Amino acid sequence: MSEAVTSTVTPPSALLASLEPLLREWLPRQRWFAGKGRPVTGFTLVAATELLPAPLEQGGTSLTKLGLYHLLVRAHQPLVPSHGASDHPGDCYQLLIGVREALPPRLAPALIGHVTQGPLAGRTVYEALHDPRPAELLLEALRTQARIGGLRFERDRHQEIRAGLVPRLMTAEQSNSSVVYGDTFILKLMRRVVPGVNPDLELPLALAREGCPRVPPPTAWMVADVDGSAAATGSVDFAGEPYVLGVLQPFVQGAADGWELALRELAKGQDFAAEARALGRATAEVHTALARALPTVTLGHAQLEQTVGGMIERLDAAVQAVPALRPYAPGLRSAFTALGDLAAEGRTWTAQRIHGDLHLGQCLRSPAGEWRLIDFEGEPARPLAERRMPQPALKDVAGMLRSFDYAARSVDPPQPDWARTCRAAYCSGYAEAAGHDPRTDPVLLRAYETDKAIYEVVYEARHRPDWLPVPLAAVHRLASADLT
Repeated sequence: MSEAVTSTVTPPSALLASLEPLLREWLPRQRWFAGKGRPVTGFTLVAATELLPAPLEQGGTSLTKLGLYHLLVRAHQPLVPSHGASDHPGDCYQLLIGVREALPPRLAPALIGHVTQGPLAGRTVYEALHDPRPAELLLEALRTQARIGGLRFERDRHQEIRAGLVPRLMTAEQSNSSVVYGDTFILKLMRRVVPGVNPDLELPLALAREGCPRVPPPTAWMVADVDGSAAATGSVDFAGEPYVLGVLQPFVQGAADGWELALRELAKGQDFAAEARALGRATAEVHTALARALPTVTLGHAQLEQTVGGMIERLDAAVQAVPALRPYAPGLRSAFTALGDLAAEGRTWTAQRIHGDLHLGQCLRSPAGEWRLIDFEGEPARPLAERRMPQPALKDVAGMLRSFDYAARSVDPPQPDWARTCRAAYCSGYAEAAGHDPRTDPVLLRAYETDKAIYEVVYEARHRPDWLPVPLAAVHRLASADLT
């Protein structure tokens, strides 16, 4: 870490002014940018740290070849009117900006642009995670528990991090970015960040303390301590709360992504029931460990009334947005009112910390056949406080049941019998490990699956209209209470 400095040499305001014209064009094109469809009207710099000084010249000779800046920037965009939405200052993004005099051909895909103004004028800036040197610097900072400006790099001292592991950027990410180091570790860098306790670090740490082998234990993590006034300008951020920026975990070498594995088996006409049953057991083991590690609560009438009200509000908004839902609205509403009726009769449910966004793509099967769950940040679009609230474990189960259905209906011709077999096997496997079968609580399960299917309809109508028949098939089933 001898090349790193602990303060920003380039004035932050000048740095942002130098980069802003390029970021306006580049940022909305990134897959992890959440505000697509709305123009970026400006930026606020939340924090800036110079990790490597920008290239300097003396007597026509370049003294340094690579500069590196870590930025937290808030992108301002016009609001989209929505029910009950309050003013939002814009999402905060984590950027790692490389600076060179010229970009070598191997880094051409990482180009952000050529700076024409400010302190970086005449230089080329790029997405630094494509470059091995910045990625190596991050791992070394985690290994040595460095502090660089407002950045803190922390680690579990019981796990060894070897120096010199070769990095490679994974290209299949969506809402975040990941770098694999020598097939030993994977560093997940959050792109859209908020202050506060991030469940993607909190829950795996809790599961590691419980000795749960179904989730890779955090090895190290990266945090930003941001001045409260800078973080909260025009926003509702919590002053003084750190930002969790990244988590380093063991890399499951040779693991198969659950979604890709399911599609391969479908394409070959192979049965997936044994895998689904094993995945159900793994899910139950994680839920059981989370219930031991963190507090649980009892949901009664008042809490369920609020939950049901939110489901009905989302249904009403979805019907307005997607007319194809209108014929099904009464049946879908009955899934929610039936849950409210049970709560009114005095039925209660246990709520606990859960995964929050469970589907086949959040599961890895090791070469030995063991399933592991990853990505515990929950639904990124939801507020952090909501993502950290205890919820019934059946919400995760419903998400996985929807995922089997998606896989079966993404092939031509659709394979609904494959989905039914997998759904049943998954619930049976869950029951083996948890001691209770999710299907014995059909009203709660139907409500959560219906809520998820409605979300899917709106998403597909907006982003992938060709996929709309997939969730609509589930809507047809759920509206008629045919839960097979």
